[in-house]
Amino acid sequence: MSTFLPEGNLLATEENQLYINNPEKLREALVKQKILEAKVLVCDRGHNLHLSLGGVNAVIPREEGAIGIREGTVRDIAVISRVNRPVCFVVTDITSDENGNPLAILSREKAQRMCYDNYIDTLIPGDVIDAKVSHLETFGVFADIGCGVAALMPIDTISVSRIVHPRERFSVGMNIKAVIKSIENGRISLSHKELLGTWQQNAEMFSPGETVTGIIRSVENYGSFVELAPNLAGLAEPYPDAEEGMQASVYIKSIIPKKMKIKLIIIDTFAYKYSPKPPKYFITDSHINRFTYSPENSNRLIETDFSIEN
Repeated sequence: MSTFLPEGNLLATEENQLYINNPEKLREALVKQKILEAKVLVCDRGHNLHLSLGGVNAVIPREEGAIGIREGTVRDIAVISRVNRPVCFVVTDITSDENGNPLAILSREKAQRMCYDNYIDTLIPGDVIDAKVSHLETFGVFADIGCGVAALMPIDTISVSRIVHPRERFSVGMNIKAVIKSIENGRISLSHKELLGTWQQNAEMFSPGETVTGIIRSVENYGSFVELAPNLAGLAEPYPDAEEGMQASVYIKSIIPKKMKIKLIIIDTFAYKYSPKPPKYFITDSHINRFTYSPENSNRLIETDFSIEN
């Protein structure tokens, strides 16, 4: 297992538990500069994070709480928000508190710099990585790509089918896959839709004559666009009660790969509440150079080119 995983993924592993619950192993971790994880108990008035490691008190000083805190380029909310959550760290010292009890000094910033040097800085566009949703905004998703380092996934890269808010696809804490879209001035942008399958792969999950569930994404004079899967939508004939955001049961009239069209008839509509489920991924490779969404015989070419030259 890679050391440089999103925060929370190391916490329950046997090796991590062995280190954080044994004072002697903590000293070994200090020598090896091993990245470990534990849950933050308290953030004090000085924004220092306090943890307990197998009965040994531990502290992450404020300036060691995240890359950028010391320089003032990152706000303290990046530290305060870690309470009751797992954080990664390396042990930088084991000393004694004012009562003579052992006190472990930890650094999350150092763990993040190790993650950058040995993992993140090696990534290139097209690499498929593990990530964990850490924050949702109207414009996109912030995802932890390793040791608490966040990258942005813009809302229009989440799926081919357009959504109003990322909460329709994800929930905070969800483990997902992502593909590196671009790296500019140290900022990493992620994409997701390329992992959810081509038009053909998604269309093959459905057959003419079936009645299935979908989500109405837009209502036009000539009909409603209904999402059948995150990367697949069809056009339904006009229906009087159709409203954007509603759930609908739809009858599949026909599937036409050459035109990338699915013709639908709305049978009924229902109120819809978001309940994100783990995404279904169609790709198992660790890198993709090009993703072609459209079928081979389609009249249109829709693709994403991740080649470094671009």
